[in-house]
Amino acid sequence: MKRSLVVVAGIVLTACSSESATPSPEPAMTVAPMTYPTAPEAPAGPNDEATARFDEILETIPAGAFDVRDVQEFIDAADARHAWLLSDLLRFLRDQNAVDLTVDGFATLTGVDITDDPEPERAPWGVMTDHLITWDTPAPPDYQRLKGDLFGLVEEGWTPFFADTDAAIDWRWVSWGGVFIDDRPLGETEPCGPPGCIPALDDPALVAAADGDWYDDEAIVFGVTEGDDSVAFPKNIMQVHEMVNITIGDRRFGIPYCTLCGSAQAFYTDELPDGLDTPILRTSGLLSRSNKVMYDLTTGSVFDTFTGEAVSGPLRDVGVVLDQNSVTVSSWGEWKQAHPDTTIVAEDGGIGRTYGDDPLDGRDDDGPIFPIGDVDPRLGNQVPVLGVLLDDGRTIAFSVDALRDVITDTADVRYAGVTVTADGGGFLATVDGDEVGTHEAFWFAWSQFHPDTLLWPNDAG
Repeated sequence: MKRSLVVVAGIVLTACSSESATPSPEPAMTVAPMTYPTAPEAPAGPNDEATARFDEILETIPAGAFDVRDVQEFIDAADARHAWLLSDLLRFLRDQNAVDLTVDGFATLTGVDITDDPEPERAPWGVMTDHLITWDTPAPPDYQRLKGDLFGLVEEGWTPFFADTDAAIDWRWVSWGGVFIDDRPLGETEPCGPPGCIPALDDPALVAAADGDWYDDEAIVFGVTEGDDSVAFPKNIMQVHEMVNITIGDRRFGIPYCTLCGSAQAFYTDELPDGLDTPILRTSGLLSRSNKVMYDLTTGSVFDTFTGEAVSGPLRDVGVVLDQNSVTVSSWGEWKQAHPDTTIVAEDGGIGRTYGDDPLDGRDDDGPIFPIGDVDPRLGNQVPVLGVLLDDGRTIAFSVDALRDVITDTADVRYAGVTVTADGGGFLATVDGDEVGTHEAFWFAWSQFHPDTLLWPNDAG
């Protein structure tokens, strides 16, 4: 089914259509860290009146009967917890009167006027959500269902995610990334239908390093080695697809790249309990605190992209956690020098596509563009770190800039039982001589999903 972006009564919706897509809205700008006021008090227990009023709002949207008076009635019945639903609604609102009323309603429920934000160019949705994340405001009663009903009006493909009442997902953090679900079958090479998705690249064509001269030696690749096989994934191709399913060294991998988090990872997808099919990883179009929400096309199970843990669906029910191989961030020249037998994804990806040198045109250069809440102040938001997740549950982040200052071909870094060495232009980590899966990420992303992480060299004494 092809979908196109439409707006019904000031709400972004999708509908069946063969017409060309309207571009999805630009994401809200956010600036963090910043100082947030004291969190508002939130009551406990049910609020049946507010729930009923929000249900009424949802009923009016498909019929095109949405009215700002319905929003006002919801605000009148709501409490501070329901500011989350105002934020969710605001993400899809295009009617300025409704936007203004929602912003005023947030002030009513929380006592905070976001029009006083010190960064006035930030979009209201981003400001509102950053406050709620930082405050850790509790979710309102029946939140998962209400939010799922709203998001399901925009994209039917998201409905099963919200339907799993056992999901280990903090639904407060889930937001729309401005694109829609990639639900194309494995091996599909046609682009997503309207209004568009981030299309995974399945089993791309690979060429020898000698045939990779189309890619500049100074340009970035994400390198993966399995057994005797190494593959380089050019950053510009990964920026377009953000997900690759591929076999390397007789092992099956799903390789997501979260452009917003600066994080490419390599998950083994061929070690599941008996009777389960190999997952086919896809991009959902949803985010969790600016981290891409990936899912398995076969079972509909959602994964925590940073840990590989299935957090919903049949794969969560059987406790699936995908192991990780290491991803080395390197220049192409340094990677092929260190791995002369490497292959690299073909210039056209094997699908006849043309990729620009910088498809995102520097989109993420000025900081996070989606809400992330407060940030661990030990490093700047987008300082890259090499993240290590150990078997005993400990997490360690190594500042990449600091590693580059001290690591050479003959010098390494040892901290908390982990040894970091050079690999091409990037790094690998070992524990007791055994490699552990690592990947780079922006500090804001690593630290928010691993808040107890150690940080080298800051915590090294």
